Amino acid sequence: MQKQQSACCKYLALIALAIVIRPTAIIPWIPLVLNHFLQEQRKADLVLHNCIPLGLVTVGTSLIIDRVFFGEWVLVQLNFLKFNVLQNLGTFYGSHPWHWYFTQGLPVMLGTHLPFFIHGCVLAPKRYRIFLMAVIWTVLVYSMLSHKEFRFIYPVLPFCMVFCGYSLKHLTAWKKSAASFLLLSNLLPALYTGLIHQRGSLDVMSHIQQLCNSSYQSQAFVFIMMPCHSTPFYSHVHCPLKMRFLQCPPDLTGNESYIDEADVFYSNPLGWLNKEFYNDKLLPSHLIFFSVLEQEISSFLALRGYEKTATVFHTHVPQGRVGSHIYVYRKKTEMTHT
Repeated sequence: MQKQQSACCKYLALIALAIVIRPTAIIPWIPLVLNHFLQEQRKADLVLHNCIPLGLVTVGTSLIIDRVFFGEWVLVQLNFLKFNVLQNLGTFYGSHPWHWYFTQGLPVMLGTHLPFFIHGCVLAPKRYRIFLMAVIWTVLVYSMLSHKEFRFIYPVLPFCMVFCGYSLKHLTAWKKSAASFLLLSNLLPALYTGLIHQRGSLDVMSHIQQLCNSSYQSQAFVFIMMPCHSTPFYSHVHCPLKMRFLQCPPDLTGNESYIDEADVFYSNPLGWLNKEFYNDKLLPSHLIFFSVLEQEISSFLALRGYEKTATVFHTHVPQGRVGSHIYVYRKKTEMTHT
């Protein structure tokens, strides 16, 4: 009984820590903890001696840490709920229909594991149903939010693998063939997407990093003219280099006609550049952008004296504002030794 009590306390502490770090971690754990509660004979002890003390300690610790860093009392979990659920500001970054996770999100995430997942769900005994309930519950909850991303439902992937494993276990005649199929169908795409596809946004940072070792570092000004958050920032540039990228913060004022800087830029790149850098003293020393933008701003580049210094491969599948390559342009009259 003592060992069981200790194990219960440990796993609840880990859940509480996960929720403090990322409040949405509570979603897949709700059916699992509820199942534990229903099966627990000493329900009052579970709540009074484990749940409430651990909850108070973790929330209290979170409050104190945020008080130290923010300088005021802030319940960040409540702010998270207001921003993403009550105000639904996540829709600023895109929205999808309610069924997206069922018709695209989960099937794409499972990939070639999907038929094995379905097969495992059919064969799995009753004791595994709680994991399936956790998967369905999580997908349903996230389906109620307009803004959807694959990463939101990643926490259910281990539960799905339980059923995939159960399926493979019962494919006695085809077990090796099925395992080989899963290995190849996941390894090859993983190698391509991990080593080749869209690697340019990381590779281009090495060109920026070189400016840190230059005697002209203090004069350098790098402007990344790409969809916001396309590249890393100071995490890959370990020096006080002046840099800027196109901003896309959500509007918190309730302005219905609000358009972020990135969208304003892409609506008229040439006009935006001429207006933003009306004075030559304001011009960046380096411009970084996708290849699809080059022709549209070619007159600005020529008139302001920029020359291409590097071409970085990005993807074989360019789409929209994302080009196949990333170009690095340098102003001719400055940084001539970089």
